[in-house]
Amino acid sequence: MNRMARAGFRIALLQLKVGADKAQNIENALAKIRSAVADKGARVVALPECFNSPYGTQHFPAYAEEIPSGETSRSLAAIAKELGIYLIGGTIPEKCRTDSKLYNTCTVWSPEGSLLATYRKIHLFDINIPGGITFRESDVLTGGSTLATVAIDGAKVGLGICYDMRFDELARLYRNQGCDMLIYPGAFNMKTGPLHWELLARGRANDTQSYVATISPARDPAAGYVAWGHSMVVDPWAKVVAEANEEEATVVADVNLQTVDEVRAQIPIFSQRRTDLYATNALKK
Repeated sequence: MNRMARAGFRIALLQLKVGADKAQNIENALAKIRSAVADKGARVVALPECFNSPYGTQHFPAYAEEIPSGETSRSLAAIAKELGIYLIGGTIPEKCRTDSKLYNTCTVWSPEGSLLATYRKIHLFDINIPGGITFRESDVLTGGSTLATVAIDGAKVGLGICYDMRFDELARLYRNQGCDMLIYPGAFNMKTGPLHWELLARGRANDTQSYVATISPARDPAAGYVAWGHSMVVDPWAKVVAEANEEEATVVADVNLQTVDEVRAQIPIFSQRRTDLYATNALKK
């Protein structure tokens, strides 16, 4: 690979406690963001899925906001600018200004406080495990239809949300676009978390030879939906390099883009694909 050695950045994943008080959820996030930058030296900070609202279809309409005019977006923009960081704003329930539909949406903010990208969860979480869990996001949410990438200090980062992790085709499309890292705010539960959370994070890292970050809310056993936690960063070798337990925590890791380049050069599966036999391509809408 004839490219100059690339650097990278330090990322902090904030596994946050989330309660019924939206203002308190936002204030807690802002405090933890400041700490991640001041105490940990983070250049990029990532929040969990549904960090300003309890996770549940019964909650989404009441907590939904427009983007970027809502209070959560304004708070994230302000702190990104104040601290001069890239901020992956987890997800919030979004109310679309034009059609009033609800989406599960991730925002990304620049060090200048501008909105770099929005990503609406493409694959909605509709599952039925008898004796385990039944959940239907599609009862109130609409699925997105657009991929989203952002450039951060020489890296190209692709966005997904929770259930999107299960779809290797989405990760492949991001790899085809040249992404070095995939970031998935997500809230797996006590059934699927132990089975698949780490497996899928490492699987997507291995598939794409990229860094993968997964950011969960902290576990609240009293909540209607109990999150697994275990936010983690996985490197392009598919090794977990940093991981939380189930409690509120900040996970810090250094993303080294040279490692991405080295893994892809040493095991060159991207160029070895038999695209005469198969291909994963984005469809034009």
